[in-house]
Amino acid sequence: MRGRVFGALDLGTNNCRLLVAKPARQGYRVVDSFSRVVRLGEGLSHSDVLSEAAMERTLRALKICSSKMQRLGVTEARCVATAACRRAVNYPAFRDRVEAEFGLKLEVISSREETRLAVYGCAPLFDPDVETALVFDIGGGSTEVCWVALPGHPNGHARPGNATDAQNASAVRPGRRSPIRHGQAIHPKVLAWKSLPMGVTNLAERYGGGDISETSYRKMVADVLDSLDPFERENGILGSVTGRKVQMLGTSGTVTTLVGIKKDLARYDRRRVDGCYLSLDSVEGLNRRVAAMSYDERVAHPCIGRHRADLVVAGCAILDALCRTWPVDRLRVADRGLREGIIFTLMQGL
Repeated sequence: MRGRVFGALDLGTNNCRLLVAKPARQGYRVVDSFSRVVRLGEGLSHSDVLSEAAMERTLRALKICSSKMQRLGVTEARCVATAACRRAVNYPAFRDRVEAEFGLKLEVISSREETRLAVYGCAPLFDPDVETALVFDIGGGSTEVCWVALPGHPNGHARPGNATDAQNASAVRPGRRSPIRHGQAIHPKVLAWKSLPMGVTNLAERYGGGDISETSYRKMVADVLDSLDPFERENGILGSVTGRKVQMLGTSGTVTTLVGIKKDLARYDRRRVDGCYLSLDSVEGLNRRVAAMSYDERVAHPCIGRHRADLVVAGCAILDALCRTWPVDRLRVADRGLREGIIFTLMQGL
């Protein structure tokens, strides 16, 4: 591993994110990270075309990512694009432009691969005493839902391997020990998976992102409930929830924002958010609180701000539907996911 430097670039519907890491004794050490709101998928729900303005914003962010990767001597990288690029008819031209200008080779990944990487990235937050985990990622253009079995349980399996920081106790919230043994690589078994064609961007574009009425909010929730219902009927996850055999873990800007609001943070602080728990009652109360805010109130809130003010209510509606469908007692919140999963799979050769 000596001399290897890993890079993970996640180009989503709303954000462009980069993580650079080096191997360390107990996994990896983060060298640098970067995140910028680019809204690449803006307007896609109406045209299926990446707009020129959205592409220009994204190219500026990708230029920064490319410079960082070159300066830090990245030796192995994976640059993935998700829902917006899966949908856009002009993605191939955009991809070619990115490679020509910055030398970055973008790879559009399937919803299933996106889910797999997010699960690996969040694995250290699983409670190994609970048989299964319901993991969701509320994105800009889609919401990924995955039901997995943990190693050591009847439906799970384990394989040997070295841990990365994504499987490292030091990666969880200060003051809380990781439920996963130090040095253990976790390989959950996927039991069922679903990609909903609903994310915060396309839902907000459909229902609006300004001052949102209670009626509009209820309609958003109902739309998501209708999309989740076939998945639940097919897999019967609710029965395991009732038997307390399911834990729920969420990774998205929506859930991390809600933790920041609950903690009354003066500004968002990942160290005080990643790994936290929200009770079901807290989730319901926070969803109602945010949905009742005016657009200006959301802009003014330090944990929402202007970049998320028009999207966060749609995220709350998706979360609301998820928790109504599967009322797990508490939700564990992850400020991690796809990038960490990329680093883990690169190091493990998966």
